Amino acid sequence: MRAIVQTGPEEVELQDHEVPVPDDDEVLVRVHSAGLCGSDAHAYRYEGGYEWIKMPRIMGHEYSGTVTEVGDDVEGFEPGDRVIEEPIHDCGHCFQCKNGQPNVCQNFSITGMHTDGAYAEFTVVDPRHLHGVPDDVPLAGAAITEPTSIATRAVFDQSRVTPGDTVLVEGPGPIGVLVAAVADSMGANVVVSGLDADEAARLPVVEELGIETVNVESGNIDDRPEAFTGGVGFDVVFDTTGHHTGVEMATDQVRKGGQVVVVGLPGESSDLFMTPLVRGEVDLTTSYGSTWRNFEQALRLMENGTIDADDIVDDSYSITDPGSAFESFLNSGAVKPVFRFEDL
Repeated sequence: MRAIVQTGPEEVELQDHEVPVPDDDEVLVRVHSAGLCGSDAHAYRYEGGYEWIKMPRIMGHEYSGTVTEVGDDVEGFEPGDRVIEEPIHDCGHCFQCKNGQPNVCQNFSITGMHTDGAYAEFTVVDPRHLHGVPDDVPLAGAAITEPTSIATRAVFDQSRVTPGDTVLVEGPGPIGVLVAAVADSMGANVVVSGLDADEAARLPVVEELGIETVNVESGNIDDRPEAFTGGVGFDVVFDTTGHHTGVEMATDQVRKGGQVVVVGLPGESSDLFMTPLVRGEVDLTTSYGSTWRNFEQALRLMENGTIDADDIVDDSYSITDPGSAFESFLNSGAVKPVFRFEDL
């Protein structure tokens, strides 16, 4: 089989590998489509916090596919089933897992990082991490179930968004776009902020979804609370930028008594001035990963057409030149590059 393999910092190549053989308690999945996300891009650059990934490594953790073989001990799945995987695997035994918080498991592992992943024609997986894909959801779109589940957790579980609320989403990357789409589906009034680099590809995608945008470099974000909220400030601000300035800007845009939800991973330290948050009784919270329920919510949103993956994914990138997809993503040239393996 062919697989996209990371061999070093900013070095990825297409290689030939043996098709993996599932153990008795595993299934073999023929990969249809696999998406590229921010963590893949950070790993591609081998940035701080990703040096533990052993090279070479078959990358990829957001994918859809079809079961082709099941181990002797597997129940509940059979060849032909259309599936997606929960790629962050909890241990099931630590305090957080037993306390109903598997998304922050102490002993988690990630497909495509701790183990070989889904940038390949075939991958093996423990069936307890699989979800069936509804018949009405194309496999090409189902590949973004994982980032959509992150958005459903951020909006449905971790935020206080209700219909009619004013919502600012900072960052038009894949998570930001999906958070905006989920909040918009609830009847919130949403605006997404981006930078000059987002003007060519990412902000237009948001606008095609019918959601308002603002470029904070060429426009004045400070005008938005006045125009969009009557000067009160946003009810909820989601920071999906992955930059330390995102949460700082969020605290300037949220109303007193409002909420800031940090979804991106800032990396660098922030000089956040907390006094206005305390005096304004602003709720500052975080959202990380997702749970089984969030994956099912994501699949249902795609099944009923609330989330249309065709508006978000870009499958124009070839697996024969995987580096171009990573560079395009890092330069804001696409919201969600997706590699297609089904025709190989």
